[in-house]
Amino acid sequence: MRRAFAILLFTTALAAFGHGGEDHDAPPPPVSRDVAPRAVAVTEEFEVVAVLEGRQLVLYIDRFASNEPVTGAKVEVESPGLKGLANEIAQGTYVMKLAAALPPAKHDLTISIEAGDTTDLLTATLDTSVPSAAPGHAVDWTKWIFGTVVALVILVSGIRLVARHYREKAKGISR
Repeated sequence: MRRAFAILLFTTALAAFGHGGEDHDAPPPPVSRDVAPRAVAVTEEFEVVAVLEGRQLVLYIDRFASNEPVTGAKVEVESPGLKGLANEIAQGTYVMKLAAALPPAKHDLTISIEAGDTTDLLTATLDTSVPSAAPGHAVDWTKWIFGTVVALVILVSGIRLVARHYREKAKGISR
């Protein structure tokens, strides 16, 4: 009996150990799907990130070499059906008001920057298309099936050991 119990306890303990490196903590907070459309342009002089926020285009401009915000620049943005100057609202942050919302499409932007004695022309593509839905979580059923089969084998083996012990004890054979 002790031997059968020890084997059953050992096999159960093996089955209880961690499996697959899975993390059973609380799930991470969901990522917001409402990320504003954006475009990035880089030259030897400037870096620009353009973000569409409702009916305004916000441009974050800094110097490529030092990452220093560009202040006091004349910034002009052109695209088919879109043309205008962006006004500085903070250091390195420029805003251009839009007459109407941009339709869902890929918009090629040409951004002209004049900062002191430096002039540069940057191009970027602003994609306002509707983002595709994120893929769902795929379940690997092979791990579940394998785990279930292993658990059943352990359970049946334990039951057979206990049953054999009681049969031997009923016959009067003891070990």
